[in-house]
Amino acid sequence: MLKHLRHMAIFCRIVDTGSISQAAQELDVSKSVISQHLKSLEDNLGVQLLRRTTRKQQLTPAGQDFYLACQNMVNQADSAWKQAQETQGIPSGPLTISAPHAFIPDIIAPALGKLCAEYPRIKPNIEAEDQRVDSLAREVDLIIRVGKLASSTMIQRKLGNFKDVLCASPNFLAQIKAELNQTSTTPITLSCDYIANHWQGKNPKHQLTHKQTGKTIEIEFTATRFSNSLPGVIAMAKAGAGLALIPDFIFSSLNKSGQLTPAFPELEGVTNPVYALHNYGKTPPLAVKFAIEELRSSFP
Repeated sequence: MLKHLRHMAIFCRIVDTGSISQAAQELDVSKSVISQHLKSLEDNLGVQLLRRTTRKQQLTPAGQDFYLACQNMVNQADSAWKQAQETQGIPSGPLTISAPHAFIPDIIAPALGKLCAEYPRIKPNIEAEDQRVDSLAREVDLIIRVGKLASSTMIQRKLGNFKDVLCASPNFLAQIKAELNQTSTTPITLSCDYIANHWQGKNPKHQLTHKQTGKTIEIEFTATRFSNSLPGVIAMAKAGAGLALIPDFIFSSLNKSGQLTPAFPELEGVTNPVYALHNYGKTPPLAVKFAIEELRSSFP
């Protein structure tokens, strides 16, 4: 029976990874070993589970039903393993976190690195994603998102806050100095070049507040340069391609080095709350729980 259980677990990996080659790579064995496990399983069952060609594999009707049963067995085994480890208070296992590009270099990656140094059994996987993520469809354990969801079945834990800074290279600001002085009326429409992240769209609008008077000013742009990641936006801004909106925790070091300067030093952006979201209810795995606490302490 134990031999059959191993065959069944390997069969699940073949289906989940999409090929014998990929399953062999993940399990760190040869393709011939994986093929032999599959052959033994099909011979013992007396049915064909997979139809295979040189380009693809497809479950047979019998294979589909058998796969669901095998998957349930593997999930129960994984759950038992995790429960046994968590009774010792030791976080372990895979931990997939989806986060916007902006937070990964300065917050997410360092926090997970510190967590792994203390708990080596945690195996993190960071996915950079600025768009909304379906945690169930993508098998993501933790989602980092700016702003609280109005209504959601997901558990939301606040990590911290940040403010955006409208900035550009010193040379670019010198070129548009006259246009930036037009702040007497609101909303203000600026015609200078603007570098937008794709999620901002072609006509971004920003609300800035005067640090002393509390007066709110709305500034409108027509984006002329685009990037689908914050690192791309920052690189273009440093090169003098236009104005850009950058989180303050990233802007501070670029400002100290003289690479970027605030367009309106007397104004500040709105406060943006950052949340960690998961679908584990009130009892998340220890790895998720510990990751949230580490991120909280690492957030500026």
